[in-house]
Amino acid sequence: MKKTFFKILATLNKALLPSYSKRGLNLSKASKLQLAIIGWRYFVTTKAIS
Repeated sequence: MKKTFFKILATLNKALLPSYSKRGLNLSKASKLQLAIIGWRYFVTTKAIS
């Protein structure tokens, strides 16, 4: 059930949150909000995979 929840959350993240890798965002110039979004997407993706 936990894995299913994170898979659903990952699809919502993909639909709602911006993808900074497609935009070519430089991580050294990213704002705190952008870094938080990147970290959140990473966290959810790793939980959905494992």
